[in-house]
Amino acid sequence: MTHKNERVLSVAELARVEGEGALYVRTSGNKVEEARLDIYEPPRFFEAFLRGRAYTEPPDITARICGICPVAYQMSACAAIEAACGTGAGGPIADLRRLLYCGEWIESHALHIYLLHAPDFLGYSSGIEMATHRRDLVERGLALKKAGNAIMEAIGGRAIHPVNVRVGGFYRAPARAELAALTEPLKKALDGALETVRWVAGFDFPDHACAADMLAMSRPGTYAIEQGTLVTRSGLAFPAAEWDEHVIEEQVPHSTALHAHLAGGGRYLTGPLARYSLSSQWLSPLAREAARAAGLAETCDNPFRSIIVRAVETVYAVEEALRLIAAYSPPDPPAVEVRPRAGVGYGVTEAPRGTLCHRYEIDADGLITTARIIPPTSQNQAAIEADLRAFVEARIELDDAELTRQCEQAIRNYDPCISCAAHFLDLTVERSLFDRTDGGSSFRFRLPAH
Repeated sequence: MTHKNERVLSVAELARVEGEGALYVRTSGNKVEEARLDIYEPPRFFEAFLRGRAYTEPPDITARICGICPVAYQMSACAAIEAACGTGAGGPIADLRRLLYCGEWIESHALHIYLLHAPDFLGYSSGIEMATHRRDLVERGLALKKAGNAIMEAIGGRAIHPVNVRVGGFYRAPARAELAALTEPLKKALDGALETVRWVAGFDFPDHACAADMLAMSRPGTYAIEQGTLVTRSGLAFPAAEWDEHVIEEQVPHSTALHAHLAGGGRYLTGPLARYSLSSQWLSPLAREAARAAGLAETCDNPFRSIIVRAVETVYAVEEALRLIAAYSPPDPPAVEVRPRAGVGYGVTEAPRGTLCHRYEIDADGLITTARIIPPTSQNQAAIEADLRAFVEARIELDDAELTRQCEQAIRNYDPCISCAAHFLDLTVERSLFDRTDGGSSFRFRLPAH
């Protein structure tokens, strides 16, 4: 027999996210007693793979963690290894790295906006269904993604898992003509990016705010992507080398990813909302005007409106790519020499989904003795769970179908990359396919692998 206040919602799959996981929510009356984002995807052991490998290998190995944002892993790996070795790459090499990263921002944001997130706002079950009714929209999104991929191919050698990145720089620097050929496609992409901002600004957004602190890189004078200082909304500011003094990771029983929190105990959010809220003043004039026209203030804490922020960041990334191409001078040589030495190095950059930290310790022979990778999704888990608790509690009177739909969308607001987050080794995970009830109501979402 079912208690009159019992409520069970079952969703077999949550689509349009990367990786495998589940959401478990238990309510009692009008209160949410528990909200968990269960990440049950098997650990992938990349940190263990790296131990004993040469200091030159992390860019190629860690790129395989994600097919959507491999450049983020390569750039954070290079920054960490170079810091450990006491060497940095500036000038044209740094500019070329930033240009490569712009390509990744463009392709990743376009993928999320058009194929993963927009269908929620327009009432479609998938990007494929949306394409049958609004082919023009999907084609515009794919054209944007293609422009980002072209940058990655020209600099990285290929769009997925680039092969031209190395510690110290690149194996080969593209000729001016190779990058100049991207100018006209990128100008068209800029028009598409601006149209994207105007389009998503017209979506219907629930009134909701994420209460967590925010953390992102900041670099006065420019919108931080691959360099900067870590800052928080609560007033912290620290360099990458002090990461462990301010960010603490802990195991939780229901997840193969660690949960992160600030040393003072506070949850925090990283990603587009954090970057925009902490550094919107450093966007280009065109991107800032697009944000204002879309109704964004100087800060934004509504996760549903993150789709607008991603669109604004796409405008910025296309503009920045055009600027860097116009000023491009091939670095000669394409890489600086990085000699091994015993040391510890941290590398932090802004992946499309948020702040990504790498830490490596190497010995005098250049062999890696320890490796640690802290991806955005694992940092965001605690904030996502707290946000879902508040979100469900405010909408607990909705019927089952509508509450389920809105909860699925609330998860996709964060564009979680669960495969990136799954790396912890010692845990026990509940894998039951059945919903459980504890005298209240519960529902579980399962996220399919892609």
